[in-house]
Amino acid sequence: MFTRMFTSVLAALFLIGFFGTVAGCNTVEGAGKDIEHGGKAIKDEANEHK
Repeated sequence: MFTRMFTSVLAALFLIGFFGTVAGCNTVEGAGKDIEHGGKAIKDEANEHK
């Protein structure tokens, strides 16, 4: 009984960690794109005021 419960808890923790990692990768990628677009906007604005 203890082994079955331990295996279930371990599997749940693994899945939570896996999906957390996948979601984190997408979040970081999205943040990188946002920062890139912000940098482009600043660059374009600076070029207009030369």
